[in-house]
Amino acid sequence: MENEDLKLEKQMAIEKEMQLNLEIEKLRDVVDQINREVLNYISKRKEMSDYIQDYRKNVLEEYRDDEDKVIEYFDHERFVKEEAFKTIDRRLKELTILATAPYFGRVDFRDEEFDDLGSIYVGRFGMTPEGEYEPVVIDWRAPVAALFYTSSLGQNSYTAPAGKVDVNILLKRQYIIKRAKLIGLFDSALDIRDDILQMVLSGNTSDKLRDIIMTIQEEQDNLIRQPKDKTIVVDGVAGSGKTTIALHRVAYLLYNHRDTLQDKVLILGPNSIFMEYIGTVLPSLGEVGVRQTTFRDFALDILEMNNIMSFKEYMERVLNNDKEFIDDILYKTSMDFLHEINSFVDRLDKEYFKINNVRFYDRTVINSEELKELFTNYYKDMPLFRRSKKIRRIVFSKLRDYRDEEVRRIQKEYNERIAKMTKSELEIYETSLNMKRKHDIREVIKEVMKAKKEMAWIQNPDCIDLYGEFNRSDEFTQDDLAPILYLKIKLEGLKIKEETKHVVIDEAQDYSPIQFLVIKELTRCSSMTIVGDSNQRLLPLEGKTPMLQLGEIVPTLSIEDFNLYKSYRSTKEIMEYANRYIGDSRIIPLVRSGEAVQEIIVNNEEQLVEKIDEALHNLKEKEYENIAVLCRDLEETERLGAKLKARDYVKVIDNEDIVYSGGIVVIPSYFAKGLEFDAVILLQHKDKEQESKLNYVMATRALHELKVFKI
Repeated sequence: MENEDLKLEKQMAIEKEMQLNLEIEKLRDVVDQINREVLNYISKRKEMSDYIQDYRKNVLEEYRDDEDKVIEYFDHERFVKEEAFKTIDRRLKELTILATAPYFGRVDFRDEEFDDLGSIYVGRFGMTPEGEYEPVVIDWRAPVAALFYTSSLGQNSYTAPAGKVDVNILLKRQYIIKRAKLIGLFDSALDIRDDILQMVLSGNTSDKLRDIIMTIQEEQDNLIRQPKDKTIVVDGVAGSGKTTIALHRVAYLLYNHRDTLQDKVLILGPNSIFMEYIGTVLPSLGEVGVRQTTFRDFALDILEMNNIMSFKEYMERVLNNDKEFIDDILYKTSMDFLHEINSFVDRLDKEYFKINNVRFYDRTVINSEELKELFTNYYKDMPLFRRSKKIRRIVFSKLRDYRDEEVRRIQKEYNERIAKMTKSELEIYETSLNMKRKHDIREVIKEVMKAKKEMAWIQNPDCIDLYGEFNRSDEFTQDDLAPILYLKIKLEGLKIKEETKHVVIDEAQDYSPIQFLVIKELTRCSSMTIVGDSNQRLLPLEGKTPMLQLGEIVPTLSIEDFNLYKSYRSTKEIMEYANRYIGDSRIIPLVRSGEAVQEIIVNNEEQLVEKIDEALHNLKEKEYENIAVLCRDLEETERLGAKLKARDYVKVIDNEDIVYSGGIVVIPSYFAKGLEFDAVILLQHKDKEQESKLNYVMATRALHELKVFKI
């Protein structure tokens, strides 16, 4: 029996060795093909460059004296050059990336309908050699690549352009390839205990976002591949991959619908630090031209305002428990506020314009009843201030007709009198008659100006001033931006110039009902990806998180809600510790163990600085690349940051315009949202332990180690 086992073990070892050799040979062959394609594209680029230069020389020579022809040529040449070079450069970049790691997965399957065996290699980008039809590497966003992300072997299916395809998955294999060398391979069903996933998550933060495509889980892949005409709302726990799902869904949609979505995707994130942090993800997937901004900057660019309270001051007042300020936030982020502003718009519609007759001399140009009919019937579907502009133009046009009629009468009288005069009479009276004609015309113009002045009631006010009256305050915060935009949409018919076909909202748990409405109205999008964590809302709120009642707020959207309870970011120990703050039993930490969370009690600030300094040295020795000291507020950040700077090379992030580039940072809680660090030192105040969500957010920023200093 023992001999049989040894024989079986030997056969398996031989089989494994053979498979490894075959895969090494396959990799070598694919890399060679990719390198040939790289040379091919370099040659193409040179040919195109030479062609454009020669063509330019010839055109300039031929049309040197015809400026219009030269301008026309350069307009056309620039377009051709940009489009051609864009395509070639994009492909060269993709191929260069593929040359070092062509693929990360393989799927062998049998097509059930045709009983055909198929084998695909899945990579960051696809590659089909020129002149051939069979791809050597399949792009991870292609429909058939979905088979790689399913959780098991056996019967399965994928959705191709022609419809559903049933298959039997026979093998799934994952590869670790670096610098075009096969480091290792695993045959796997790709569940959350997968060796490669463990390996990637155990690494430092610098490579995590880039490597996500080889570790996407089935539930994440399902969200990424949702149809483009659907709005998905994802409520996911800290570390469940919400941001990476959102960004990879953008990459997936652009790959499959580039003709309609190219340059028409908008991503809204929580703050500038976060936007900078995720800024390299889409370019690493080959996607450029995606607008990425914060809602605050998005709104300010449209409104051209600059007197808005900074995000920093806003959060400081929240953390300082400014009761009046917090009550204002609670009101402006409620459905009641939305109803109130809608009532305000209705009142303006009915009462704002005090309609009067429009008169010219003793004649009525248009009476109040006719004007009321225009307002309430003919143009009732127009926003109020667009309506008033339209009606104003109509009235001015009528006034112009009356003016022209009167001027023609004056001119006619003048012409008739001149025609009846003799030559000698003309010499005597023509000048005075001409002066009278001019005087009478001036009087007509004065009368027109008087009529227009009396029409001051139809002048449109500034929506910002109107909102100031409604708000009963001229101090504006970020909560006032959406209401002002909403007023401009409802009253002016505000639209944005840029065409938008898909919107991504990250950290959406902090959005108010009116923000969601404004984004929908301005972009006119029917397709959105909305991700957040209801447990991480740091702003005051009464009732349900608006993100979770989007169907009631924007009923025109086709919405599907999803939950993610598996956390991949932090170790089991960190997630179990963080979960104590919110008591959400649905959170499932990934089975990745690490250091126990340390709680260290300190008696004074001098001791605190000493202990933090000691902890930082300890963490640096473990070769962690990104370490954060998370403070509750700005005052503590600046105070401790100054003391730590005297001992260590630390960067104090006290402004959202500072670029986060790794290393050791001292940062307030609200700037750390959405970020992740290899290790976190969390400062917790004994008298603030009731701030459960704040502590939860700060604790879940840590990947591998968390140290909690209790002050």
